[in-house]
Amino acid sequence: MNGMNMSLKIIGTGKGIPARHVSNKDLASFFDVDDDWIVSRTGIKKRHICTDETITDLSAAAALQAIEKSGLTPSGIDLIICSTIGGDFRTPSLACCVLGRIGAKCPAFDINAACTGFIYALKVASGFLSAGDAKNILIVSAEMMSAQVDWNDRSTSVLFGDGAAACVVANGGALRYINLLATENTSILNIPVDTGNSPFVSRKRERGYVQMQGREIFKFAVNTVENEIKHALNALKMPLEQINWFILHQANRRIIDSVRTKLHQPQEKFPVNIDRYGNLSSVSIPLLLFEMQEECKIKPGDTLFLAAFGAGLTAGSCVVVWE
Repeated sequence: MNGMNMSLKIIGTGKGIPARHVSNKDLASFFDVDDDWIVSRTGIKKRHICTDETITDLSAAAALQAIEKSGLTPSGIDLIICSTIGGDFRTPSLACCVLGRIGAKCPAFDINAACTGFIYALKVASGFLSAGDAKNILIVSAEMMSAQVDWNDRSTSVLFGDGAAACVVANGGALRYINLLATENTSILNIPVDTGNSPFVSRKRERGYVQMQGREIFKFAVNTVENEIKHALNALKMPLEQINWFILHQANRRIIDSVRTKLHQPQEKFPVNIDRYGNLSSVSIPLLLFEMQEECKIKPGDTLFLAAFGAGLTAGSCVVVWE
């Protein structure tokens, strides 16, 4: 699914990060690993983990900051979309929890596209804006991955962190291209759910944790991002050199470096925060956007290529010319 007639610009960003940060050295007490082992394989040096915070806490903090930076108030938000693999409840949605916490009065719903959730949310928001059904939309990406991994498994638990990031989008011409993909391949990356206590279930299944085949994800990610860049550039008739920033999902530093090497692009065009946050699933791209704005790295007229990939398998990419 791709589109060329979009109506969207980002007018405010925010973040909500747990207070507790956990370094690789902190993990040494749980696993027989050292800092070099984790950094060399992933690029991760620390991650933030929830202690007393809930996903709603993090989401509301990010949402309020984004709304303030947009110059609006919660009453000016017409729609709330949350990308998450799971909020504090199975139901109500995280979006409804955020709605109540910040005092907004508008429709609200969640989408689950795993790590690609933010790109999917942009596409959905663009549709509402183009149709005239909303003027200001709040997108919140939030994940508590520390609750989704098996802390007896070092191969997955060292990879992830917790956090939230938000943006307010409004009508504008910044979004020039967007494309969404999904393939049915549940075995490579999944989080099983339990079967509950129904007396009619013949095969019981306990609650599961993140299961993933790292090598397969690596190959899918590198090939998909490279292909998505080519498709976007062809669709826009844009040279590769015109892209100022490649903002990729922060799953593994080696994935980002592999894409950059294949494209023969300089390292400074590929911002990273995986070293400080780990893999935050759908949060990593909007969090990078927030940090780059705060550091005044993104300037009006800059062309950004955003891409993510995750369970499903899903993938998505878009091109934004910053306004």
